[in-house]
Amino acid sequence: MSLEDDFAQAQDQVKTLPSPPNNEKLLELYSLFKQAKEGDVQGKRPGMLDIKGRAKYDAWAGRKGTSAQDAMSAYVALVASLTG
Repeated sequence: MSLEDDFAQAQDQVKTLPSPPNNEKLLELYSLFKQAKEGDVQGKRPGMLDIKGRAKYDAWAGRKGTSAQDAMSAYVALVASLTG
């Protein structure tokens, strides 16, 4: 199975987790997914009043320079740890 297949399978698994991940893990999942699919963060950082958008942007920005392959591998590993 290829890394892309593992990544797709992990995306399906994350929808059926036994319990919802905490906010820190959700941000980690989000940022790894975005980095794998779109590369480095784009656009302007959301304003102070958009707390959720700002947290998501910052989490993704923290992945800057991470390759798509590395982000996919980390995403797969994270989902595996959450399902285990």
